[in-house]
Amino acid sequence: MSDMETESVRKGAHVMTMRPTDSLVAYARNPRTHTDAQITAIARSIERFGFTNPILLDGNSGIIAGHGRLRAALQLALPDVPCIDLEGLSEPERRAYIIADNQLPQLAGWDEAMLAAELTDLTELGLDGRMLGFTDEDMLRALDRAVRHSVPK
Repeated sequence: MSDMETESVRKGAHVMTMRPTDSLVAYARNPRTHTDAQITAIARSIERFGFTNPILLDGNSGIIAGHGRLRAALQLALPDVPCIDLEGLSEPERRAYIIADNQLPQLAGWDEAMLAAELTDLTELGLDGRMLGFTDEDMLRALDRAVRHSVPK
């Protein structure tokens, strides 16, 4: 690695590259699970919006984050996927990040009234809520909340 590349990595500037899907290696001890329904939802999202969230790798084609995205890419028969190598992590940091990347988003919540309003608007515009990761039951509950709560547009 050149001095400039090393400096970029230290500053957090990572380079995205396209990698063959069949060259990526899932982490055998990944504690995050993915249902077939979730993989299908991710695949729908990729079809609609593109592959907007690169798979994070350990510098040796091992997946740090993006196991579900890879399964969705395989379901879509995509030959290549966008990846970012996070080469500077120690073994404990890599393993910790695998868990943190999955756990930290779960600490967030939803503004239920605002979510209901957004889902209502998107449904009226013809967007399929399942592409967003919501089941039909989730959508009905959200739409019911939208009727009960007035949220400004």
